[in-house]
Amino acid sequence: MTRPRVLLADDHRMMAEGLKALLHDEFELVGIVEDGRAMIEAAEKLRPDVIIADVTMPNLNGFEALTQLRKTYPDIKVVFLTMHQNAAYARRALDAGASGFVVKHSASEELVVAIHAALKGKTFITPSLTKEVVEQVESGARGGKEGANALTSRQREILQLLAEGRSAKEIASELTISARTVEFHKYQMMEMNGLRSSAELIHFGIKHGIVAI
Repeated sequence: MTRPRVLLADDHRMMAEGLKALLHDEFELVGIVEDGRAMIEAAEKLRPDVIIADVTMPNLNGFEALTQLRKTYPDIKVVFLTMHQNAAYARRALDAGASGFVVKHSASEELVVAIHAALKGKTFITPSLTKEVVEQVESGARGGKEGANALTSRQREILQLLAEGRSAKEIASELTISARTVEFHKYQMMEMNGLRSSAELIHFGIKHGIVAI
């Protein structure tokens, strides 16, 4: 019987090695990558059934990697495994199209369950966050999410890199755009959301689960 194919995307190598032992009996581990862009490239090459991804990764965070992945490979399931026990992050994961959100300290009990749920087309959220996430969805609580949802994919990339402490010049080099374009996007995001400084912009990104640091 063919075992489901799993790709791991986590920049903490020791964590990834530990997960190999956890998944070995039921799944075929097809690869381990350490950043969001590599996750997209590996998904194209290896075509896993499920990707287990960290939220916080270099180059492209898990949310943005998933958003880009779903444009080309909507059938690949993604389960987030993260240290962030945060309902806003879980909601952001679901909005991006994730099939699961598991907190790392619960991985031994919950990750395999979440993978099986994803393979059946279901969604799994770590139980300690389920109530809060469901309440957010049912109440339609947005809390400024309209502005957060209005950000383009490029703006989300720039905001993530700003939160990582990159300068406009460094971001421009990373994304192959001009520093002036980076500044334009930054000030456009600030103006859209009534923010007065880069610090407020980064806080906004963290609050709404756009930025993972």
